Amino acid sequence: MSVKHLQQKFDRAAQESLVAELREVVQAAPLYTPTMPRTGKPMSVRQTNCGAFGWLTDKEKGYRYEPVHPATGEPWPPIPDVLLKLWEEVADFPAPPEACLINYYDKGTKMGLHRDEDEETYDAPVVSVSLGDTAMFRIGGLTRKDPTRRIELESGDVVIFGGEDRLIYHGIDRIVAGSSDLLPKGGRINLTLRRVTPA
Repeated sequence: MSVKHLQQKFDRAAQESLVAELREVVQAAPLYTPTMPRTGKPMSVRQTNCGAFGWLTDKEKGYRYEPVHPATGEPWPPIPDVLLKLWEEVADFPAPPEACLINYYDKGTKMGLHRDEDEETYDAPVVSVSLGDTAMFRIGGLTRKDPTRRIELESGDVVIFGGEDRLIYHGIDRIVAGSSDLLPKGGRINLTLRRVTPA
């Protein structure tokens, strides 16, 4: 599977419905600011999770998955059914996702080139959903030195990368503030569905 960009996979009504479900998730598992390993430097995104596992990072323990919220100590809320159905439709994988990382990008927020490599298995693809303001998404190769290209991710778009491209470098150059009115306060929500353990 190469990188697939499904434009407007979710129409406006579906986006609004999903945002409403995410509000309930955030009520149970509030957004927080993660910090970098070793340095403890705050990341520019705020994040939370839903599913059996949540992706975390902090100065003390670094990148990892945990079954509970770092502030509340409570298990993560379940992944909304609409996202489980999306996975069934596009992932081409026999087991469901175990984690959904929710990143909120405010105006001026970026995400440097990185790989999603903290899972126990890379057999399943990563499925990403964009909601809200358009993001300038940068895609590279399997090493940091590989050439990159940029695509615009608009609200409702879905990106899938798996197979030989499962461990590609990718990041967010910038958010186009005000490009969507989906979120009342603006900004962008990115949902990343992942399988953490072997099926």
